[in-house]
Amino acid sequence: MVLPPRELRLGGPSFADDDRFLKTAQDETRRLVTSLGLTSGSRVLDVGCGVGRLAIGILSEVGDIGGYWGVDVDERFVHWCRQYVEREHPKFRFIRLDVGNPRYNPSGEALVPGFRFPFPDQAFEIVYLYSVFSHMLEGDARLYLREFHRLLVSSGRLFFTAFAEDAVPAVTINPPGYRRPWSGPLHCVRYETGFLRSMVSESGLTIDRTEYATETDGQTAFYALKKS
Repeated sequence: MVLPPRELRLGGPSFADDDRFLKTAQDETRRLVTSLGLTSGSRVLDVGCGVGRLAIGILSEVGDIGGYWGVDVDERFVHWCRQYVEREHPKFRFIRLDVGNPRYNPSGEALVPGFRFPFPDQAFEIVYLYSVFSHMLEGDARLYLREFHRLLVSSGRLFFTAFAEDAVPAVTINPPGYRRPWSGPLHCVRYETGFLRSMVSESGLTIDRTEYATETDGQTAFYALKKS
């Protein structure tokens, strides 16, 4: 399997190692299988797909599935994935969303009420975001969560990571002295855990499992279910 060039791999220096990169891709796929019910018939939306780490893992561990869509704001990532993944596996498709983010796409269009992902209602069994809400403010995160409710089938699953702590302000950008030095726009957006839970609940989803500080830079893993 072709792996993306090292200069396109986000996630820290360890991802420069091919074996490490592939292992994390496979580990994420096993997470989807064991905790989110991924099967060969599943349809998956990967938001912030980067250079297709999850797609590579799924193809390595499961093979072709019912459908996969990867979306990202960076045209370089989408171009590579189309050329090296989608071309060989047409059920794996990638699109660029030109939505604004001060860190990753400062010239993109601002998210506004009524924003919709370009997919029909109930198009996916699984929605996956890794290190997306960790760089996104409340208003934009709420728009995404409402869309995930629309896009998921009944009892569909959402997985995301976020910086989340108890007894802190509702939302803090680049909190000083927290885990590591932060610099630049939205390098770390930290949420108060109860506040984040309420955001998810208000969107029509419910968090039924968390794994505290198990993910990159001490992010927490959140597993949510679409309410019936």
